[in-house]
Amino acid sequence: MNYKIEGAIKKSRGKLIVVAILWLVLTIVFVVPITYAICRAGYLNQGIVEGMKYFTEYIGKPFSAISQISKNGFIGNLFSNIFVFTLIYAAIFLIGFIRSAPKHRYDDIEHGSSDWSEHGEQYKILDRKKGILLAQDNYLPVNKIGNVNVLVIGRIRFW
Repeated sequence: MNYKIEGAIKKSRGKLIVVAILWLVLTIVFVVPITYAICRAGYLNQGIVEGMKYFTEYIGKPFSAISQISKNGFIGNLFSNIFVFTLIYAAIFLIGFIRSAPKHRYDDIEHGSSDWSEHGEQYKILDRKKGILLAQDNYLPVNKIGNVNVLVIGRIRFW
């Protein structure tokens, strides 16, 4: 199971910063104006249409909406809306993170490579410099005592 978490982190490493920045932008641009619109319309006993007017007015200036929220005492509502948005966002992120996990231990390892070995253990059998080419920097030495037969699996493409 540990290889799945490591593989998912390896695949998603560059995207984690983008996810965090996207969360921050969406929180500022959408959650703050929505919170102000809902609280303002509810405070004045207005309907959804009036709330949408506040939302469209403050979506372009979210920092003004933050100042209006703090001035009118809607900070608690803002934090609860940010919490709910963060839970939904984290659930969507976790679904994507889990789906990016490798299905088995050997995902993303080139077939025919020596990525399966660690710390040069393949060089107990293979050679780095000369012989029959097996993979990059991996040669089967021809002066080896024993069997040096090589089975090549694949097809020849000549068009």
